Amino acid sequence: MCILIFVGTNGETFFNTVNLVSCVQNFPKSRGPVVGILKGFAGLGGAILTQIYAVIQTPDHASLIFMVAVGPAMVGISLMFIVRPVGGHKQIKSSDGMSFTFIYSVCLILAAYLMAVMILQDLVDLTHTVIVIFTVILFILLLIPFVIPIILVFFSEPTDLAEAALLPDTSKQEAGKSENDINEVIFSEVEDEKPKDVDLLPALERQKRIAQLQAKLAQAAAEGAVRIKRRRGPRRGEDFTLMQALIKADFWLLFMSLLLGSASGLTVIDNLGQMSQSLGYDNAHIFVSLISIWNFLGRIGGGYLSEIIVRDYAYPRPVGMAVAQAIMVFGHFFLGMGWSGALYVGTLLIGLGYGAHWSIVPAAASELFGLKKFGALYNFLTLANPAGSLVFSGLIASSIYDSEAEKQAHQHHPHLQRDLGSIFFGSLGAEEPPKCAGSICFFLTSMIMSGFCIIAVVLSMILVYRTKIVYANLYGKSHT
Repeated sequence: MCILIFVGTNGETFFNTVNLVSCVQNFPKSRGPVVGILKGFAGLGGAILTQIYAVIQTPDHASLIFMVAVGPAMVGISLMFIVRPVGGHKQIKSSDGMSFTFIYSVCLILAAYLMAVMILQDLVDLTHTVIVIFTVILFILLLIPFVIPIILVFFSEPTDLAEAALLPDTSKQEAGKSENDINEVIFSEVEDEKPKDVDLLPALERQKRIAQLQAKLAQAAAEGAVRIKRRRGPRRGEDFTLMQALIKADFWLLFMSLLLGSASGLTVIDNLGQMSQSLGYDNAHIFVSLISIWNFLGRIGGGYLSEIIVRDYAYPRPVGMAVAQAIMVFGHFFLGMGWSGALYVGTLLIGLGYGAHWSIVPAAASELFGLKKFGALYNFLTLANPAGSLVFSGLIASSIYDSEAEKQAHQHHPHLQRDLGSIFFGSLGAEEPPKCAGSICFFLTSMIMSGFCIIAVVLSMILVYRTKIVYANLYGKSHT
């Protein structure tokens, strides 16, 4: 079973990497929306497969396993020649805004439809015919986005050849980049010694001022007054290899912020069944479905709002991550207090915040460390999720829950004494492990997770402060 899970999850990683890297390279000017839509649909995949399985309606679980094994594989084989980098937009097309808005609208309708169907199937005993109708409507909603490429191919106006000739050729730029880097001396002293008021100037004025400083520095170097040193490695915003990124403080700030934020949300997802049972809810699966929908909306919304932040205000994208983590602080607090209806509010806030991480972080990593080695950079960052979950969920949450369950068991049965071996390894009999009831079961865990999210907000804001110049250079021209 361990080997099968290993193979399966690595297969999912290949799907994720190929689609994400290809689409980010194809739409470098719209990274937030692209990542948000892709990660959002990845989050909805489980709900969609669940609805398809409801149509099969068979008690044989082998049918479900067969469908999950064969279905995605056939889709991947049929589409693997289509999903590839094709050069990307050289500039933002006028149709991009309407296209992404249309797909966002379909995503929201799809999420609302799935939520309504799930709740209806949970409350009402529907006939098989009605379930089939619901599934057919689901497939229609999934196919609607195909309207966009069809319209653009057959009905869009062709690009003027004279206009296209004026656009920069990205492939030629990449090919000639290394040759230019060899002959070009990067004036590191300009970055280190420039006055602070230079960064406050508009983008065009800032470039002129830096050019003047570079000219003075070159003249001084020619006269032998100063010695110019060559900067080693790329600067932020250029293409990094994984090893080059691993020695940068910004990369580790992004990694640790993702670890603390996303892993605290994953801890809630992992323990949602026990949380709902401890608070007196019988149907835990309704909260699992709800947090999946909120996770989807968080991914879609995170990509959309972070794109507004960088596109309209030329402000660092990690500020969106800080907002998501601040939302999760309150979500963990609600879960810990265990008030009436707090689980609904908590799953809403945690789902939105957790989902936003997975649309903001990949886009930010591609902007700060480039697209050339984006696959390796992104997959290293995703290690934060299982690493944090191993500690937060596997050690902290489970240990606190077991401790509270033991206390309640001794309170109800004072004569019951368990030896050290039975506590850690369980007894050989059929006795079930003690269960915990009440908000106390996850109160301390939720407060610890809330504290981790506060630390994550601080790390994200440090990253925002350090990368303001990078984003001003990347997006300042279009903004000014």
